[in-house]
Amino acid sequence: MTKQIGFLTEIAMMSALAIILSFVQFKGIWAYGGSVSLEMLPIFLMAFRRGVSGGVATGLIVGMVKMLIDGTAGIHPASLILDYPLAFLLAGFAGVFRVNAVSSPKRRMSAIVAGILFGSVLRLASHVVSGVIFFAAYAPKGMNPFLYSVIYNVSYMIPVALITIAAFLFLTKTAPRLLHNTGRGVKQAA
Repeated sequence: MTKQIGFLTEIAMMSALAIILSFVQFKGIWAYGGSVSLEMLPIFLMAFRRGVSGGVATGLIVGMVKMLIDGTAGIHPASLILDYPLAFLLAGFAGVFRVNAVSSPKRRMSAIVAGILFGSVLRLASHVVSGVIFFAAYAPKGMNPFLYSVIYNVSYMIPVALITIAAFLFLTKTAPRLLHNTGRGVKQAA
């Protein structure tokens, strides 16, 4: 019971942190959504600390709250699902690459890069599908809607993934027990 309470508390705290970090963003050139922010850090943190279940639960909550905050009136309901809950939930699958703190530094770094790339590609896929189905009208005349959606969404997802990888490589070197479970239980993880 205590482990479950700790798990749920971490999910709640990391979800709240992700929402707060989503307000600090670089909007850039993305007129129809997307930005560069640090909101993915807490989702990936939960994925690496608690595995797929922690990452997916945190991502789902973040996506649902962002959907409410972003004021999505007039957007197709299926697009809302693809761009918010599903996209952020999919990022939590980075937990497939979870390793513990006693793994070698090289193994931890490889797992971080692979996990963040995997989660980012899954999130990207959800945004691209939404773009092809619901935002094809915004593609320049004569441009393939799939290509437009890929270019548009990659333009902000690559910077987000690179910033996240850099932050996590720093964390795995300086605070591996914060980022990775020690294998001896939750009390030892932080």
